Amino acid sequence: MEISGIFTAIIVGLVIGALGRLVLPGKQKIGFWLTLLIGIVAALIGTFLAALIGVDDTRGIDWIELILQIGLAAGGVALVEGLGSRRRA
Repeated sequence: MEISGIFTAIIVGLVIGALGRLVLPGKQKIGFWLTLLIGIVAALIGTFLAALIGVDDTRGIDWIELILQIGLAAGGVALVEGLGSRRRA
């Protein structure tokens, strides 16, 4: 992976992670770095799933792929937040 690819993955991961946090109600008590990591993982898995179902390369914006990525990020944030709240309790 080239340097530009790493920067792109970080930016996309940050955006996807932030959007995943936005679709969840309430405030999540996870940090910036964890949000970034969840976003990167969600973007990679979402892209893989979109390729499996054949919607990874469409004309214009790949809305289905984007929705998959945001949904996975929201699920990841909710999972991590749930695990973190159990430890704090």
